[in-house]
Amino acid sequence: MGDHLALSVYLGGRVTRVTRADLDKQPHEVAEMFDGVAKRYDLTNTVLSFGQDRGWRRATRAALGLRPGERVLDVGAGTGVSTEELGRSGAFAVGADLSTGMLRAGRHAGRGVPLLAGDALRLPFADATFDAVTISFALRNVVDTDGALRELGRVTRPGGRLVVCEFSHPLNGPFRTVYLQYLMRSLPSVARAVSSNPEAYVYLAESIRAWPDQAELAARIGSSGPWSRVGWRNLSGGIVALHRATRV
Repeated sequence: MGDHLALSVYLGGRVTRVTRADLDKQPHEVAEMFDGVAKRYDLTNTVLSFGQDRGWRRATRAALGLRPGERVLDVGAGTGVSTEELGRSGAFAVGADLSTGMLRAGRHAGRGVPLLAGDALRLPFADATFDAVTISFALRNVVDTDGALRELGRVTRPGGRLVVCEFSHPLNGPFRTVYLQYLMRSLPSVARAVSSNPEAYVYLAESIRAWPDQAELAARIGSSGPWSRVGWRNLSGGIVALHRATRV
């Protein structure tokens, strides 16, 4: 079975082979897992987030403060739905993702934005190419968080902006308890009804639970080298946080 976890699960009267990455986040495992969910990825996200994913994308675009004519890179773009949202600002938006399956699904959907294969640790762009960079719900999946933050800084011009949109930790204690119960119990069950690879959403739940809280991620961004003036804003009660920083 290799390093990834392969399971056979009973779905709708048939046995289906599904895969998910382990929390060591080896790139080939992560890419394979997302290849497996690409076909219904956007629909699944909308269902599991109760439609809040659309608002999170709009908030990310607003936080970047994009202007017409600027260049923005969307890392971990998946099918490009987030890249397409960034393009509505009038900026030239480019998406990059490790999963060729996700990119293929995005091109088939006709996003109207360039979607390129690219590893967050080795981006195929020259230094200081972009006015702004963003990574949404993907930094958590990179094997080397600090290395990815440095690489994002490399392709951003001095004075450019970074926005990280990522799952975080709800602030209210009772709400956090309910959210974690949904995350670990209900989310995988719901995914079985809508996702082409529901086991991937077990990884999703586990990786969210293990991810740093708002203050810890802000400290990591600030200590990664090229980023300063780090701050964050909570969305949906802290389920998601937008971390913003400026390239030194």
